[in-house]
Amino acid sequence: MGRFIQGEDRTQQTLFPGCLDDHVADDNPARVVDAYVEHLDLRDFGGAQPADTGRPGYHPSTLLKIYLYGYLNRIQSSRRLEREALRNVELMWLTGRLAPDFKTIADFRRDNGRSIRAACARFILICRQAGLFAHAVAAIDGSKFKGVNARERNFTKGKLKRRVEQVEESISRYLNALDAADLQEGEAGQTKVVRLNEKIASMKQQLERLQNLQADVLAAPDQQISLTDPDARAMATSMRGSGVVGYNVQAAVDTKHHLIVTHEVTNVVLDKAMLSRMANLAKQAMGVDQIRVLADRGYFSGKEILACESAGAIPYVPKPYTSGSRIAGRFAKDDFTFDATTNTYRCPAGETLTYRFSTIENDMTLHGYWTTKCSQCPLKARCTTGEMRYIKRWEHEGVVDAMLQRLADAPDSMNVRRRTVEHPFGTLKSWMGATHFLTKGLKNVATEMSLNVLAYNLKRVMAIMGVKPLIERLAA
Repeated sequence: MGRFIQGEDRTQQTLFPGCLDDHVADDNPARVVDAYVEHLDLRDFGGAQPADTGRPGYHPSTLLKIYLYGYLNRIQSSRRLEREALRNVELMWLTGRLAPDFKTIADFRRDNGRSIRAACARFILICRQAGLFAHAVAAIDGSKFKGVNARERNFTKGKLKRRVEQVEESISRYLNALDAADLQEGEAGQTKVVRLNEKIASMKQQLERLQNLQADVLAAPDQQISLTDPDARAMATSMRGSGVVGYNVQAAVDTKHHLIVTHEVTNVVLDKAMLSRMANLAKQAMGVDQIRVLADRGYFSGKEILACESAGAIPYVPKPYTSGSRIAGRFAKDDFTFDATTNTYRCPAGETLTYRFSTIENDMTLHGYWTTKCSQCPLKARCTTGEMRYIKRWEHEGVVDAMLQRLADAPDSMNVRRRTVEHPFGTLKSWMGATHFLTKGLKNVATEMSLNVLAYNLKRVMAIMGVKPLIERLAA
């Protein structure tokens, strides 16, 4: 072998080091996992109070350590964790050389979802006690994660209709081909007839299955069903023409240390109704009286902004450009200036639109404004296609106006939001791999997400505080 470094003889017996602890360095992340699990109160976990009779089971701390170590090292599968427990020295150190089978490991995650989610929240409390959330600013966003359900096994009313049309078209094409094959003589023609008849029979069976699914789709609350994971939903992504069947994961991330202070897994497709809920959860998790929250246009909702203000959360959310008038080349509502002292609007031509009536639409009280001088206005063609231009104003729109002004005074807010909350989502998806979630059902997926979030936060705090100081704080 020349001058290369030589390895040891495989048959050489070794007496030192004599214990597992010598194989795990003092600053090894496995020691953080051990310290954190020992810090937790595990009485709510199944198996913490063993029965007096029967075969003894594994203590919850052993199985929780296996999972936390696995998620810290991108090993989420229970079968892979079973193998690692037999060969990984760090995992042997954590468990005391115990090696549960994959079924025991998987059942622990399935049966202790609520307690595992509480363990994730408990670490945020430790971070709060360490003074990591004094900044009190959080960025909120949602991201679509893939579930255990292929796109082909998810059906909406429109998708099912298109699929039925495709199958019917295929049957028609095969029937035309069959008519042509009947005219052919010899063995080749007969073989083709048999093959086409098999394809037609298969397509008719598929058509029957699709027609049976139509009743289930129409009966579903959102007219959508998923055959593999019933809780998964088809969701559009930012990539044009693409989408995933899975879950919408909401997260609030601290803008100073980039810790995920709270998260929630939903199968609600849109983010619009989640702003106040996530802001309130972030405020409670950070333990502050008032919090600033940054979110993108997908969260813009007058009702949600008002709810945030009422709950002590100051929102920064840009307004989406959805005006049909602006698209058509006419003046939009933003071109009209509201005067709160006189309760009037000033139009681009300088005329005053006065208050005329109030109405209720979508549980919102709206005030109507117009002027009688539109017919003589030289800018009428650029303003409205009707006789007069009507402006409607929500009774609490002053709250939205104040927020937009606040956002204009802090132009870097959206850049802060983007670099804060989008990075954790990208990191988590990289850890989870191409398939993202491994479990089925909203409850199990939420547990799996909590393990990923806890692993992410553990890594962040180890980078911020260091391994040894974190272990000392957990042991205190």
